[in-house]
Amino acid sequence: MPRLSSLARALLVALSVPAAPALAQDAAMPPRTVGVVTVQPQPVPRIITLPGRAVAQAQAAIRPRVSGLVTEILYRPGTALDRGAPLFRIDPTTYQANLRSAEAQVSSARAGLTQAETSFGRTERLLGSGTTQAQVDESRATLEQAQAALQSAEAALTLAQAELDWTTVTSPIDGLASVAAVSVGDLVTANQADAMATVTRLDPIEVDMYEPSAGLLAIRGDISEGRLTLNDTIQATLTLETGETYAATGELVAPGYSVSTSTGAVDTRFRFDNPRRLILPGMFLRGQIDLGTTQAFLVTQNAATRDKTGQLSAWVIRDGAAAQVALTDDGSYRNHWIVTDGLEPGDLLAVDNLAALTEGATVATVPVTLDENGVVQQAPAAAAPAPTE
Repeated sequence: MPRLSSLARALLVALSVPAAPALAQDAAMPPRTVGVVTVQPQPVPRIITLPGRAVAQAQAAIRPRVSGLVTEILYRPGTALDRGAPLFRIDPTTYQANLRSAEAQVSSARAGLTQAETSFGRTERLLGSGTTQAQVDESRATLEQAQAALQSAEAALTLAQAELDWTTVTSPIDGLASVAAVSVGDLVTANQADAMATVTRLDPIEVDMYEPSAGLLAIRGDISEGRLTLNDTIQATLTLETGETYAATGELVAPGYSVSTSTGAVDTRFRFDNPRRLILPGMFLRGQIDLGTTQAFLVTQNAATRDKTGQLSAWVIRDGAAAQVALTDDGSYRNHWIVTDGLEPGDLLAVDNLAALTEGATVATVPVTLDENGVVQQAPAAAAPAPTE
């Protein structure tokens, strides 16, 4: 048998020795370091976000109260108008003549009344000396007829004056007027169906917000069970179609008391100052209504995830091990989920270095701080490398 070289013998010895166990390497790997915050229940504003639509507080369709030809348009569309501002002028010729006729009727009736008063006084004085009671009664009736005739003439004069005034069509409210629907020379009739123009009040503006009836029932249940404490006054804010937050805060003017048969929602109306006329009737908006406060946990949205079913969950550290818990939320507040179930007071919520966390994994915790947006400001230090021999 040939003798093995010294190199071959060395290789055989090396292959026959088992590999060193990996335990030393595993022992050198420290536990994952996770940033945590301690959560406690706290009063959290209960804010619900609802779709809304702007409506004018007041809108008047301008129609003529007398008939005639339009002789003048007295306003510029889109300019701000005060109540009583003139809009149109209708040919006043006929109504001026009617006024003069009514004035003449009043003068005639006053003269007739004066004559009747004189006749009645004379007849009454002569009663018993050539004048009978029947004559006195007849004279009194003539006087009363003259008084009634004067009242009728004065009423006709008042109507004639009103009709003449109505030849100048004015705005019944302050606001902005639309483009005129008539032109100079058009014939309009009293109380016609078609409006001559429309005046819309834009400041303040009102917004209808729509809460599904199921959501309203849930809110009432929270109130009755003490989970929600209502504010003394209910106010709302708006988000415009551009995503910009509207500066003014709205006040509740008309709480809803009926459910729409077409939408299944309750219509609640808020009023907002609108001096710059940014909000126009018909505009779609998002409203945020501040109902009150509820006791809940605030969980930064960066620390929680939703699965495909919409279930919200987060990682907590209990007894040094990671545990994933299902959470029940009631909306959001300033980049935090409002969590009403799933957490316990004093739980350590994992908020940083969450990648590849597994159920039951041993971790080391480091307290961190979060800013108002829920972003970690003090991250946990990286684990020190294992010592080498």
